[in-house]
Amino acid sequence: MMKELNRQSVENQQYPAKIMQFGQGNFLRGFVDWQIDVLNAEKGLNAGIVVIKPRNSKSTASLNIQDGLFTTVVRGLNEDKQPSEALRLIDCINEEISVYQAFDQYMDLAESPDLKLIFSNTTESGIEYNQTDQLDDSPASTFPAKLTQWLYRRFNAFSGEYSAGMLIVPCELIDDNGEKLKEIVLKYCQHWQLEDEFIDWLEHANHFCSTLVDRIVTGYPTDDVASLEEKLGYRDQFLVAAEYYHLFVIKGPKQLTEFLGLNEDGSGSSLNIKIVDDITPYKQRKVAILNGAHTALTPLAYMSNIDSVGEALNDELLEIYLKTLISTEIIPTLDLPQEELSLFADEVLTRFKNPYIRHLLIAISVNSMTKFSTRLIPQLHRYVAIYKEIPPMISLAIAGQILFYRGLRDGKKIPIEDNRKWLELFAASWSQYEQKSISLSELVNRVLTEKEHWKSDLSELEGLANTVESYLRIMLDVGVENVLKQTILGPQ
Repeated sequence: MMKELNRQSVENQQYPAKIMQFGQGNFLRGFVDWQIDVLNAEKGLNAGIVVIKPRNSKSTASLNIQDGLFTTVVRGLNEDKQPSEALRLIDCINEEISVYQAFDQYMDLAESPDLKLIFSNTTESGIEYNQTDQLDDSPASTFPAKLTQWLYRRFNAFSGEYSAGMLIVPCELIDDNGEKLKEIVLKYCQHWQLEDEFIDWLEHANHFCSTLVDRIVTGYPTDDVASLEEKLGYRDQFLVAAEYYHLFVIKGPKQLTEFLGLNEDGSGSSLNIKIVDDITPYKQRKVAILNGAHTALTPLAYMSNIDSVGEALNDELLEIYLKTLISTEIIPTLDLPQEELSLFADEVLTRFKNPYIRHLLIAISVNSMTKFSTRLIPQLHRYVAIYKEIPPMISLAIAGQILFYRGLRDGKKIPIEDNRKWLELFAASWSQYEQKSISLSELVNRVLTEKEHWKSDLSELEGLANTVESYLRIMLDVGVENVLKQTILGPQ
């Protein structure tokens, strides 16, 4: 009979609690906790984690049933572009505390002199303000309010000593997450009329560090859990699978690198951690190259009867398209060293080819009109400003997007999810085109002239409307594949 995973059934290490973590989900376990475990092994960090369950949900199993232990399954193409799989027992979590079921225990942690670092991932909606929260709630409703309660207890417990301040590292997927969290914590201070001395301590003894996190964590590997547990020799309810690639960029002070035992820039381990003064360049390259490539690829690949990113990269024509888009139209528009951008682009394409992850294009397509606006249109404008011509690869993507929003593939309806305004505009425009009451040129112009959405009238970019219309017409006549062949490979 397969043994259950716990501290008695397997060899493991126990560490003093130095880290508190809001959230127990797949991402934190497959990204943050995995990295702390690596640092414990490589750098002698000697740090245990107390996980705080921030929501009042009894349906989610507690990590305590396995004594905080779980296994990561890291799979993907390694630096040599070869398939790699690594199983790792994570033993850095000491316990899980429900803030709703054990509020006093949560608050008592504020008096621990060993705690130095706080991680969080309470989802994008977790960093919010609720004016009905009160200091004496048990607990307050929002994550920032719970954090303010805890920090105020710590301030009083240590009589405002600066040495008791915390390194606070949110991982929520919002811009400037550290600054945003601090802003709301200070808002609660004003709302609760907390003393100026506490606010001074918050401002000067604590560090709210904004982050950029990058790793696909797919979660519980349902399809092959039996074979994995056979390899491990135990049953693990909290198995979590993640891709090989990871990047953790933190806008943090030297106290953070000292705590983690790393060099000032975050180097000094096998991990891809970067401690920087400004996250913006890393954010720009991720949005433009990784996210931009996803957004451009999706309609063209999907309308070529391909369903996933991996399948698209196994198509020679689409791979050439993506490489050309990134190297000739995206990288030249970014203000970062070209060699660094090319290396990142190569990593992105390797990740897209990961045989262990099936990333569905239809999932990427959700709300893709907004994604187009933020991920590709800035590069469109910069390309035109630099080269004084229309970029063909981005134009192809726009044409593919308009075709995708026709809502049909091989005569079957496409399950498009987007703002109701866009769905109605495309439905009406394509219907009118098919009834011959508007031309293809008029249809394209309806999309490009949506100034409020694009932040400019794209039809005013000389040659764009004609180029997009030309590509779209060929797609309608002979299919996406033939347009790609003509544009990328030239006359055959």
